[in-house]
This record gives sequence, C-alpha cells and structure tokens, in this order.
Amino acid sequence: MAKLEKRLNLWGLTMIAVGACIGSGIFASPGQIVQELPHHGLILIVWLLGGVIALTGALTFTELGSMYPKAGGVYVFLREAFGDYMGFLYGWVILLVINTGALAALAITFAEYMTFFVPMGQTAKVILAAITILGLTLINSTGVQTSQWLANVFTGAKLLALFVLIFIGLSFYDPGEIPLELTATAPDQATNGLMLGLIGVLWAMGGWHHASYMASETINARRTVPRAMVLGVIIVMTVYILTNLAYMMILPLDQIAGSDKVAGDAMAKLFPYGGQAIALVIAISVFGTIAIYTMSAPRIYYAMAEDKLFFESLKKIHPRFKTPTNAMWFQAIWAIVLLLGMGTFKKLITYVTFMDIIFMTLAGVAVFILRKKKPDLERPIRVPLFPIVPIIFIGISTAFVISTFFGKPEQAWAGLIVLGLGIPVYRWFRNRKAKQT
Repeated sequence: MAKLEKRLNLWGLTMIAVGACIGSGIFASPGQIVQELPHHGLILIVWLLGGVIALTGALTFTELGSMYPKAGGVYVFLREAFGDYMGFLYGWVILLVINTGALAALAITFAEYMTFFVPMGQTAKVILAAITILGLTLINSTGVQTSQWLANVFTGAKLLALFVLIFIGLSFYDPGEIPLELTATAPDQATNGLMLGLIGVLWAMGGWHHASYMASETINARRTVPRAMVLGVIIVMTVYILTNLAYMMILPLDQIAGSDKVAGDAMAKLFPYGGQAIALVIAISVFGTIAIYTMSAPRIYYAMAEDKLFFESLKKIHPRFKTPTNAMWFQAIWAIVLLLGMGTFKKLITYVTFMDIIFMTLAGVAVFILRKKKPDLERPIRVPLFPIVPIIFIGISTAFVISTFFGKPEQAWAGLIVLGLGIPVYRWFRNRKAKQT
C-alpha cells in the first residue's frame, strides 16, 4: 500500500505555517478591531496580545509535535491525551465548519477581489470560487513537493507585499496630520473591547498549527514541525504589528473603523491606482491561503480513517503522487456545498475562531495530561519555561472563550450545536470499529 512521503523541509513548512495565517484577515479585520478599540495604543496591544497567545501556543505545541510526528497534528495530540472521542470531535468540527467554512469564505473573497479586474455577477463569483477550490485541490493532489512550491511562492509574495505596505506607511507618515495617541487615556470598557477585538486578531493569526498536520511528510519531523510553528508565529506577529502601525500612519482611526478594505483605502489615499494594486495583492494572498487549506486539513481526515473513526476510503494514498487524494476531494466537495450556502457565513469569523480556540486550549491542556500519562515517551523538544508558557496560553485562551460565549452567544451556541451533532456520529463509527475488531 502507498504511503505518505517525507518531502517537506523547514523552510517549506514554515511558509505553510505563515501562509495559513496570512489570508484576508490582515487586510480586512483591522476595521472591525478599531470599532471595538478606537485607540492607537490599544490597537497595537491587542495585536501584540494575539501574537503572544499564538506564540505561547506554538511553544506549547513544540513538545506535542516532537512527541507525535504523525499526520493530523492537533487531532493526534487530542486523541492521545483525551482519547478517540475528543480527537474525532476535533476532526468533525474541522471538516464540517472550521476548515471547509474558511475555504468557502476565502474562495468567495478571492472571487470578490477579482471583480476589480473582471466584472462578475453573484453566480459567476460562486462559479469562480468553486473552480478555485477544485483547481487547487487538483494541483495539491499531485504531490507534497508541489504544495511546498506553492506555499513558498505565494507566501513569499504575501510577505513582500506587506513589507512594501509597511515601508510606504513609514515613509509617508505625517505626525502633524495623524498624531499617534499611544499613551492617551484609554476608552471606557477597554477590557471588554480588548476581548472582542481579539476575535478579529485571532482570526487573522489562526493557521500556524496547520504545519502540524503535515508531520508525516516532513523531513526530521520531531524537530522541524515544532520549529516551523514557532518561526511562523514570530514572522506573522511581527509583520501584523508593523502593518497595523502602517495603517494608522496613513489613515485616521475613524476612516479605518468604517472600512472593510483598510489596505485598499490606505493605498488609494497615496497613489492613483493604489486600491487596485492592493486588490491584486489580497487576491494573491487569499489564493495562497486556499492552496494551503486544500492541502493541509485533509491529513486529519486521513488520520481519522487510519484509526477507523471515519470513512475508510479516506485513508487511500495515491500510488503515484503519494497524497491522500480521497480525503482532499472529500473536503473540496463539502466546501463547495457550504459555498452554495454562503448566506449562513456572515458571522463566520466569530463562529470559526470560537470553536478553533476551544480545541487549541484543550491541546494546551494535553501537555500536562501527557506528562503524567506518558512520562517516558521521547520528547526531543520540551516546552520552555514549563509550566508558565502553557498556563499563559491556556489562561488567555480560556478567558477569550468565556468572553466570546457571553459577548457573541448566537455564534458560540451555533458552534456548540455542531459539536454536539458529532457525538452520535462518533458513536456510530466507534461501534462499527468494535465490530471489525
């Protein structure tokens, strides 16, 4: 039987971690965050806080990644710590909404930005979005080396574009026109605003753990996967903070708060065709993220099928390309089904982020459980400053989950209902597995 091949190196996997984070979030979500936090200093603080959460998470996951260099990443961590039940529920939510929902949203966003160059109606945009998902799934199914090449090219293009934007912001800044109020009195209810602002930040920061999904195809995975996650977070955090600083140097806060295309507005203010140029940059950025999402998450469904907790056909590896093609196409089809119902995704950002952070928090707890449960298992890399780092990650993430539950209850309950629907499905696969053994 064909098996996954180890082809990914540190640079390629780091670009996957970075590229999975940088999609449309950094170009669009700053406006939503400014609405919650109309204060220059607090805006930078909330982006720094989101980066700290991601960095403590990545440092926590270094130990888990070095222990279990297997396909599926977070799914494996949760399964080993909490049992098949929790691992399945994570894969269930990733498939049903988190990854496929994000794919659908990203694909329609890509189509929206392409209308800057080719006029399209709603039907044409949906068709283009579906073709994009199918086309990138086809390309990624031809081998992990192809996926690595795509990640390198498109993530490199994203970073270059953001560095140019940062340079322009620093070069054209006029403190007389837009004074940065970094130390001015914070607005009322700043704490609540920070928590709600974190929704957009964590949406934009999310994705670095996709590197863990590819462990089975990574060279020297026990060390490469942890390093790629940490490097990816550091790169993204630095770029995001500088990018937001650039936005605030070009546009006043009231203009940022009223915009869902901040980057375009910023460039349009300085250059005649700045808006169109940024539209192309965003389209390229989103396209690159779709490429990574169509490639990475199917490794979870593959791992679930290997554990006999999902459809067995999804563990099939293409004999020539050595990729889990059935799992990849399964995801693509479901993403297109969700794409056709895009009206339900207006509040996707909260829904996806809420569910994602719940499982990321549980994965952080897994470090403590596995140290007691499997103390003798090889750990080439251990969490630095244990237990302080994972406690910070778990504590801030838990506070975020609680705040979101009470601040955005509609989306939170929707996510929990989807999670609950996975319980009878898990029992069905578990019973079938028991009959086969």
